[in-house]
This record gives sequence, structure tokens and C-alpha cells, in this order.
Amino acid sequence: MPEPRTPCTPSTSTGPGPARGGRPGGARRGGGPRRPAAPAGGRGGAPSPRPAAPADDLAGVVLVSEEEVVDATFADLGVPQALAAPLVEKGFARPFPIQAATLPHTLAGRDVLGRGRTGSGKTLAFALPLAARLAATAPEGGRRGRGRPRGLVLAPTRELATQITATLEPLATAVGLKVTTIFGGVPQGRQVTALDAGVDVVVACPGRLEDLIGQGHLRLDDVQVTVLDEADHMADLGFLPGVKRLLDRTPAGGQRLLFSATLDNGVDVLVRRYLADPLTVAIDPATSPVVEMTHHWLAVRDAATKADVVRTLASGQGRRMMFLRTKHQAKKLAKQLTAEGVPAVDLQGNLSQNKRQENLAAFSSGAVKVLVATDIAARGIHVDDVELVVHVDPPTEHKAYLHRSGRTARAGSGGDVVTLVLPEQNGDVRTLVRLAGISPAKHDVDAASAVVTDLRGPEAAHVEPAPPAPPQAPARAAGTGGGRRRGRGGAGGGGGAAAPQGGGQGRSGGARRGGSGGGGGRSGAAAPSSWTSSSSGWGGGSGSSGGSSAARPPAQRRSVVDVSRAGGGGGRRGGR
Repeated sequence: MPEPRTPCTPSTSTGPGPARGGRPGGARRGGGPRRPAAPAGGRGGAPSPRPAAPADDLAGVVLVSEEEVVDATFADLGVPQALAAPLVEKGFARPFPIQAATLPHTLAGRDVLGRGRTGSGKTLAFALPLAARLAATAPEGGRRGRGRPRGLVLAPTRELATQITATLEPLATAVGLKVTTIFGGVPQGRQVTALDAGVDVVVACPGRLEDLIGQGHLRLDDVQVTVLDEADHMADLGFLPGVKRLLDRTPAGGQRLLFSATLDNGVDVLVRRYLADPLTVAIDPATSPVVEMTHHWLAVRDAATKADVVRTLASGQGRRMMFLRTKHQAKKLAKQLTAEGVPAVDLQGNLSQNKRQENLAAFSSGAVKVLVATDIAARGIHVDDVELVVHVDPPTEHKAYLHRSGRTARAGSGGDVVTLVLPEQNGDVRTLVRLAGISPAKHDVDAASAVVTDLRGPEAAHVEPAPPAPPQAPARAAGTGGGRRRGRGGAGGGGGAAAPQGGGQGRSGGARRGGSGGGGGRSGAAAPSSWTSSSSGWGGGSGSSGGSSAARPPAQRRSVVDVSRAGGGGGRRGGR
């Protein structure tokens, strides 16, 4: 089955947002009047007036070409020196076209709708006015309200939220602002601690943000600037209802900046409802292919030929990304390539957040040159100098093709995009490229074809895979009988010697639900994995922790008890 694209955990809180009735006429949130474009006073008690937009009339759509050469500096566009100087130090002497087109207006407080592909420079386009605005309106003495940010950036995925923070944080530090990132999939303790200490900007995924609001850790009453990045992807993931609830919690007079490749799936409703007289800047026609990309249709005759071509394309010296449709296949390919001397890491939904960050850091640093990913990485991952993107599995729709392909040819650099096509996929891929508006060069190939070796480039040196971990030492036999009563446990099952009955010392007694049932054998020498206990409070397991999982099938639960009894009497009912 294809991986469901749910990288951010949807909120479990329905949070009582303001009531919203029908919106007759020009009615807005809750049936109220449309917010004024430039309120006279501040929001949330902070003196933060919204200045008027520049005098020139730009009410229509501003079309911007990425090939345009900008002859102005950031300072020329009105960026404060404290923010412009760090950019120059990092080599950003001239703004990108989207930045040049929007900064004079966003710095003046105007709402902006930005339409364009990823990699066009939009993160700086909203990070600079956000930092400048909040620095100019900072409370006297730099006091920060507990759990009351003044800036909010919403992103659809954890990876994108992390990337935004990486861009925004140096700018914020330069002007004395604090930023924190909030997303699901990790414990919330550190996020709550950061909010309690006071922050100026929150970069967040909608689900976890709503949860923290529902728990009372966060309020949005003081938000002066709200940014929605990749709103179309939020719509694809079903996050728009939560986004609307969050926007309803922000002050009516706040500045809103929305960036989206397309305006379908309800994004146009967001624009009409929450942006006041926005300046619309279109970088390229929506979901257009990038001119610096070269697209290749490589037809392979069978699965074995395809596997050989993938191996060849992966073995080059530069960075490359390979996309597959399922988490299992992505993990499998990364392992296969690594075992064959081509170091690779995977990025897919089954990884913990720490492992995702570890793998992405290895790819970003160049320690590993191949990233094997599902569509979770098709948005928001900006790694410089990715020279090749390979659609090992062609995507099912054209927008996914363009977003995957957008990992290369970023910020004016060139790149190649390869789609591997089996005979039975010809019709689907023909439709895909037509809707994507591209004309790929078609070739019938195998691993030795010149076009394949040319796309690979110079071959990287073979890297011997790390040796497997040594086997664990035999477990120590120890312990007395395990407790039989609920909520109590002995010190562990007795020490049986044989493999299935091997009952070592109970490593952890009972567990989450009720005390410490006796631990079972710590490790039988060759005990099947189904006999290994977990930590949910079923005493007397045979594995490395005291109870077996409550979710374990009954037959497996019985086998755990039988093993512990054979090993010397692990607890039968401890903590059940």
C-alpha cells in the first residue's frame, strides 16, 4: 500500500474556537465584518500599528520571472541593517526575485499571497519581514509573555517546520528574538518548557499546536504576523480545518502571509477569508516545471533491469535522492545500497523524529550521498546541490512529480530528473508528464547504457559496510520466584538453562498498569521473538523486560507465561 502522507500528527483536541456562522455578503469569521486592512491600534496590548502599503498601485497580480536579475540589495528594499548584515556575511548579497517583489510590501505590513514553486526563496521572503516587524514592536525591556508568541508560522510537515526554523533562527538571534518549533511525533515536554520561558515566534504544525492550546500552554491573542507556508500541502493532508481554527484565534488586524503553489482544495477559501487586500505575487505559473531541470524517461524492460539501473544511478559522487511509494521499499532499498558499498539513508514515516533528523543531517553534511525517501520528503527539504532526483516508483499524480523533482535545480542551480518506467506503466506516466507540462527525453536503457552512466557521473569509491554487531553475551541466571498477586512482583523468574525456557533475572517487573509483576527470563539463548515480553504489565515474560504487551494476541500471552514458569516461576498476574 502507498504510504499515507500524514507526517504531522492531526490534533486530538477539537478546541472550542469562536463560533462561525454563515458569511453572507462580505462577512468574515463568526459572521463578523471583514477586518480592516490597517487597524489603528495594536493587538493583544502591544503597540504594533500596521503601516500603510506602498503608494504604488499593486492590487493586481505581480508576475515575477526567476531568471530576472535583481539589481537591488536587501538594504535597498528596506531590510534593517541588523538583518541585512548577516545575509551578506552568508553570501546573500542580492535578493531573489520573489524577495525583491514582496519585501517592500511585507515590511510595510501588507498581506501577501505568494504563488510559486519550492526553492524560489520564499522562506527568506517571509522570515525577514517577520523578524523586522517583531523586533520593531518588541515590548520594553524585551519581556516575553509566557506562552504568548507574537509571530506564528504554520507548516504542514515536521521537516519543513525544522527547515523554516533553521532559516529564521539566525535572523531572530540577530535582533534579539526567540524562536521555538512545535510538532507532533516527539514528547511535548521541551516544547512546553520553551513556551513557558517565553518566545517571540512559534513555528508549528497545526496538530500539536492545537493540542498545546487545548492544554492551556499557549495563546495566540498577541500574534501580530501569521505565515502559512505550503498551504496547498496542508490542504492535501487534510489540515485546513485545524488551520482555520488557529487563524480564528489570532487577532483580526494581524498581518497574514500565505504561500502556496496552487489555490485548489480550499486554499482559495483561506485567501478570501483571512487575507485583507493582499498583494499577489506569482513566481511561475502554478506547479510549473523548472527550466533548469532536465527530465528523462528511462524505459526498462523488467524489474531486474530496473534494479540494476537504480544501483548504477545511485553510485555517483554527487548528492542524489530516490523516491519510492512505500515506507517498506524505501527502507529496503537504502539497506541494499549500503550493503553493496553505496552508503544510503532513508527518510520515511516509520522513522522516529530523532532518526529522521539524524538521516537528514548525514545527507545534508555529505557524509551520505544517497537519500531514499517517500513523499514525506517531497516538500520542505532543502539540501543544497542535489544533482539528481530519481523517481524509482513514478508518482500517481503530477503535483507530486513536480514537488519531488523540486529537490534539485533549486535557487538557480541545474539538475536532472529521472523517471524509471516499466512497460505496464507507460500509459500512466504519459498522462503524468502531460499534466506536469514537461517533455522528457525518452530512452530504452539498461545499467550499461550511456545515458545512465552519464547521469550517474563519476563513480564514487566503494564503501565497505560496517560489520554486523557482535552477538550478546549469555544472560545471567538469577532471581527467586515471581509474585503472583496483581500489582506485586517478585525479583524475577528462576534461571532455566535451555533456550526457550531460559529464565534469567527479571529485568523489569510489572509495568504501566499496576505494579511490578515478576520479570521473566532476561534472554533465552535462542528464544523466538514471539516469546519476548514487553513492558505493559503482564508479569513473567521470557524477554528483556518484565510484562508482555497488552496488545499481544492471547496465544502469545500464554506462551510467555508458560516460558516463565518453565524457567522458574515468573509472575503470572503481576500488573495485568
